[in-house]
Amino acid sequence: MSDFPTQSRVVIIGGGVAGCSIAYHLTKMGWTDVLVLDRNELTSGSTFHSAGLVGQLRSDVNLTRMIQYSTDLYRQLKDETGVEPDWREVGSLRLASSLERMEELRRLTALSHSFGLPLELISPKEAQELFPVMTLTDVLGAVYLPTDGYIDPNGLTMALAAGARSRGARFLTHTRVQAIELKHGRIHKVITDQGHIETEIVVNATGQWAGEIARMVGVYLPIIPMEHEYILTKPIAGQPAGLPTMRDPDWLIYYREEVGGLLMGGYERNPLPWSLKGIPSDFNNKLLAPDWDRFMPIMENAIRRTPQLETAEIVQMINGPEAFTPDSEFLLGPTDVPGFWVAAGFCAHGLAGAGGTGKVMAEWIIDGQPEWNMWRLDLRRFGKQYASRQYTLEKTLETYSMHYDIHFPNEERPAGRPLRISPFYHRLKELGAALGQKAGWERPNWFTSNENQAEHGHEPKGWARRHWSPAIGVEHLAVRRQAGLFDETSFSKIDVRGPDALPLLQYLCANNVDKPIGQIIYTAMLNPRGGIEADFTVLRLADDHFRIITGSAFGRHDLAWIHINTPPNMNVQVEDVTANYACLGLFGPRARDILARVTQDDVSNAGFGYMHAKQIVIGDVPALALRVTYVGELGWEIYCSMEYGQRLWDILWQSGRADGLVAAGYRAIDTLRLEKGYRYWSADISPDYTPYEAGLGFAVKLDKSGFIGREALLKQKESGIQRKLCCLTLADSSAIVLGNEPIRDGDEVVGWVSSGGYGYAVKKSIAYGYLPLAQAATGTNLTIDIFGKRVETAVVQEPLWDPMGVRIRS
Repeated sequence: MSDFPTQSRVVIIGGGVAGCSIAYHLTKMGWTDVLVLDRNELTSGSTFHSAGLVGQLRSDVNLTRMIQYSTDLYRQLKDETGVEPDWREVGSLRLASSLERMEELRRLTALSHSFGLPLELISPKEAQELFPVMTLTDVLGAVYLPTDGYIDPNGLTMALAAGARSRGARFLTHTRVQAIELKHGRIHKVITDQGHIETEIVVNATGQWAGEIARMVGVYLPIIPMEHEYILTKPIAGQPAGLPTMRDPDWLIYYREEVGGLLMGGYERNPLPWSLKGIPSDFNNKLLAPDWDRFMPIMENAIRRTPQLETAEIVQMINGPEAFTPDSEFLLGPTDVPGFWVAAGFCAHGLAGAGGTGKVMAEWIIDGQPEWNMWRLDLRRFGKQYASRQYTLEKTLETYSMHYDIHFPNEERPAGRPLRISPFYHRLKELGAALGQKAGWERPNWFTSNENQAEHGHEPKGWARRHWSPAIGVEHLAVRRQAGLFDETSFSKIDVRGPDALPLLQYLCANNVDKPIGQIIYTAMLNPRGGIEADFTVLRLADDHFRIITGSAFGRHDLAWIHINTPPNMNVQVEDVTANYACLGLFGPRARDILARVTQDDVSNAGFGYMHAKQIVIGDVPALALRVTYVGELGWEIYCSMEYGQRLWDILWQSGRADGLVAAGYRAIDTLRLEKGYRYWSADISPDYTPYEAGLGFAVKLDKSGFIGREALLKQKESGIQRKLCCLTLADSSAIVLGNEPIRDGDEVVGWVSSGGYGYAVKKSIAYGYLPLAQAATGTNLTIDIFGKRVETAVVQEPLWDPMGVRIRS
């Protein structure tokens, strides 16, 4: 075609609601050279068959904000664009048809207050008054959110496209992408069946085709197309207009009104993936054949809840494929290929998140980071193991089948396991390890062999008692009194080496990493706003060689942040070396005695100081020992090549038995770090908070010029912080916070819990949360809303354990 564009600053592949929202928001922010391509017509992929329900409350404040933004946008789109998106703000109901679900609703109500949503806990009768066509069989209660609703997929997409067009965006339909060319490793050109387009940025918003497009540039996305079914009925006699949307998760079903009738669907226990060997090239504006056998359990539940469906005339069953991910969350953000971005995998919730998705992606592309912390949706949360289609499929099927289940804290799922195992794996199993997994690694949560040593005392109540063992307390106290041995192989390890290794890390890190060889530095990497993008320890191994040790789940994220922010022409190599080294953590007051017994090297305090590392030999195992701790006790992280791992365990285990050494798991690590006040990234610290707000100012060196975020921190230091991370203890030590519970001063919500648990050594229930300075003073009395009950709490001086740091430095 003669007017085919040969250049565009941004090319968005996919003309569904996500692609059009991204174009709308890019142009709103001033980038008008935007081109949207679609293989067929706009909405012809999965957008057109979406059920359109919009529910705002999520378990994370930033995801909730994202959907709140969407609803605010949907209210005003018609006035702005002249196109009717058909937003129906009818409210939503969520039923509890079991005692456990009722507890979940109480928790959701408390969480909604943290996030500023007007969610109400109502009686069964009040729920029926709002949705008169339902029965009250098994219903114990419900929550109602008046600002939820539903929207027309086609209308919303066309309204967003109209807004983008009005500001200069171009749309090309019936244009298929055949290849994407790179130049010097970056996005350079999009090859279509209509011509070539040079571009700096490609956004892959192709839904169930996203994996196919990503593979054109060597990127694998963990997306599985899943069949998803719902029915539409003709108008039902006597059904009132304006029904709220309704979900009955115990019965696996959802509803909304449909032109006087009902739309009803659900999430079946036996889900079905679709077209795993490739989506047919002509699959546009198409649906799949109805699968009534698979849908029948959903239908039977729906007839029990709404008996009118038994006689209602069904107009159509919609069976449309939707792109699902292994954790049922979106895939957003940049990839390892510079200039290649993804917004896909919306798991049948694309309409709810479309407005926020567009905003987030536009900010990310233009400003380098979005307003809200998007870690929960960041595609880099998935590690290399998800390059396996089989592993991705097993995880996705499991998650889909559990979509409406109550997900209790610390839940572990069996699909795709075991996958990654350390050399200690068989020793752990012999000792009765209750294994969980993180980043595909099998890791002990606790050891059942320790349960019979439990002291009578603390036992959590309610949800906190699920996925819990008295062994956690045994292991915690053993580390405080004697010593514990931990498998920490899953910790992510990143090597940075080369002539520019030091300049790069000085630019990326807030602390000064120019320390002598063998010294360990705790630091954070910040974004330009001063928010904490990552925190970790850095070990200097040589003048031009550093090793970063970071969280098991954060390796890919941190590696990507380093790659994205490495200035061009720097001579540096950055490599993930996690799989090269096993690691044991040996911590506790007897740790030195245990280690000294099996090494000729000097491990005295004078010979091996805190925050230092050196090569030592343990028995006959060469190892790199780091004197550092995340549990608040004397100890070492001990690294060796994988082939020596089991031997290292045996040597230390045998040496420590006389000193009361216990095998310990990750649940004890969490309770130990809470007592010591150590922060956890993605909960206590994140891109939403600066080091000064988080109490980590000691790890910032403002006299070191030029690091990312320095200017923001200088301004904040001059103006002063407005909030700070505080430690609180609860009056009722059996009440355990799980995260996100509202913190109140009287009736006013002043913050929410970032993390918490029980401190077995201090014998207190602990919570952390950010509070305004007016409420942050030690001794301030507040309350925390736990499952609808307000529990008295007080701000206390931190850390609760070893406040002077004597134990870790002795």
